[in-house]
Amino acid sequence: QVQLVESGGGLVQPGGSLRLSCAASGIRLNILAMNWYRQAPGKQRESVAFITRGGMTTYTDSVKGRFTISRDNAKNTAYLQMNNLKPEDTAIYYCNGNSASNSYWGQGTQVTVSS
Repeated sequence: QVQLVESGGGLVQPGGSLRLSCAASGIRLNILAMNWYRQAPGKQRESVAFITRGGMTTYTDSVKGRFTISRDNAKNTAYLQMNNLKPEDTAIYYCNGNSASNSYWGQGTQVTVSS
């Protein structure tokens, strides 16, 4: 059974940092292209960051220069380093992994940016 499990969310003040982790089990991470999505209350889920199997990355404009997506295939884990967090980054963050034939989702982790 394939599982993606996020961790690392929490409450942080504006300007602070968090690192989210997405641990994969039941599948080798190196066959997955990985995404981080987020969904704020009352809003649609949006893609935040993407990393290919080979390590190329893309970001939505609102997080460029602040967020970094990475992967450690040896640890079967993907990461999202979030710096200079803003209140508008408050959302549930989900990791998503896509193989050639399947798409997998984690359960989400809450990130709240507030003073």
